[in-house]
Amino acid sequence: MKQVFYTFFAIFLSAAGFTSCRETEKETETVIKEVEIETEEAAEETEGILERAGKAVDEEVNEEIDEEIDEIGDDN
Repeated sequence: MKQVFYTFFAIFLSAAGFTSCRETEKETETVIKEVEIETEEAAEETEGILERAGKAVDEEVNEEIDEEIDEIGDDN
């Protein structure tokens, strides 16, 4: 009988030892994602002088083409 009591007591102590040593808090991981947003102003700053000059010339040429089309008129 003593042997059975000591066996159950040893099992109880080992079970209590394992359960009391466990961490109750779960580890959480926070992920922070950095996103860089480029606005039109920032895009203009990254363009070179040739790109900006090319855009200005394109706008002027498109305006002249539109004026010529208006002068010719619609054939329909």
